[in-house]
Amino acid sequence: MKITLLNGKDFDYQSYCGFDLKVIKNSKIKKLSLRIDEKLHLPVLNIPQNYSHKKVLSFIDAHHDWIINSISRLPDICHFQNGDIFSFFGQEYTLIHAPENKTSKFENNTLKICGNIEFLHRRTTDFLKKQTLQKLSDLSIKIAKSIDCKISHLSIKDTKSRWGSCSTSGKICYNWRICMAPIGVINYLVCHEISHLKHPNHSANFWNCVQSLCPNYKEMRRWLKSNGKTLYKYA
Repeated sequence: MKITLLNGKDFDYQSYCGFDLKVIKNSKIKKLSLRIDEKLHLPVLNIPQNYSHKKVLSFIDAHHDWIINSISRLPDICHFQNGDIFSFFGQEYTLIHAPENKTSKFENNTLKICGNIEFLHRRTTDFLKKQTLQKLSDLSIKIAKSIDCKISHLSIKDTKSRWGSCSTSGKICYNWRICMAPIGVINYLVCHEISHLKHPNHSANFWNCVQSLCPNYKEMRRWLKSNGKTLYKYA
């Protein structure tokens, strides 16, 4: 990643670091920030406008070991392949390529995906996203009803770091990859976002609401914080 300096010259941060690095110059921020994009397996550096490259390099040097260690702990990225065993809403399935089938479907403990083998990964993710949306919709509506709340809209996305969000207008969005987490973790995430319908903050009242819906939420929250990155195994 080359960045044009104020003097018109380019500085190649990637060559300096010795590893891939995504650099974003942002005029709206005032401090340097660094995060790991678990989906892309890249450190992301946000640089304020007109920030000296000397300070940026010093910042990178100070966080060099953290970057390397964080990237090394991420699971290898791969595509869904015939014979893969994966979890979907707490149940294990074996992925089977079934080109003779007209439609893709769950059958016993297998997921049979139709079509040509070269489209297996895309067809699998598309199928799982569709099924995830339906299951999360049903679960979210049920839990929202239990606390007399309504959802205005529900969607799923392939977000980079957030597992869920809830707007003040009642729109809820989930990261589709949560479908591969343990069922208790999925339930916690839904309870978390539904609780925001009543408490659009992280106040004591909010957490009390989460606990009333999901008594073991602390354990499930710890799992997601520690193991959430493993759900990004499939690109």
